[in-house]
Amino acid sequence: MNSAVKISILASGLFLLAGMLIGIVKHQQMLKSSDHNAPAYVDIAHRAAFLYSFAMLVIAKLLEYSPYSEAVQLISMGSVLLFLSVTIVGYFVTGMINKTDNLFRNRDFRTTWYVYLLTVGEIGGLLVILWGFISTQFLGAK
Repeated sequence: MNSAVKISILASGLFLLAGMLIGIVKHQQMLKSSDHNAPAYVDIAHRAAFLYSFAMLVIAKLLEYSPYSEAVQLISMGSVLLFLSVTIVGYFVTGMINKTDNLFRNRDFRTTWYVYLLTVGEIGGLLVILWGFISTQFLGAK
């Protein structure tokens, strides 16, 4: 198992743990709230952490079949991992300050340029990983 696969599996476990820990915060926020709801972005961070946990497992499995060098695998996986991680933190921080229920209500760096960077980083990284899998499993690359 190479480093990219190991890091992906570790990230999966850490995202799973983050989801559970954010769940504790979410529960505390629900108990304090008059309407028994946590702030919208605490809820989103909770769910995103769980979903991203499974996404990193899929990435780890796809990487097992990659024909690319370990460096290419680390860069492509790292790009996805970086943006998933920053996104969870952003959701959580936004939820804890409870300033919004919709980040896109006001345009700023986060809702414009960051989303463009995220799109390129996450989708670009995944496309490299997925193409590696397709190349070895369907097109006969070694």
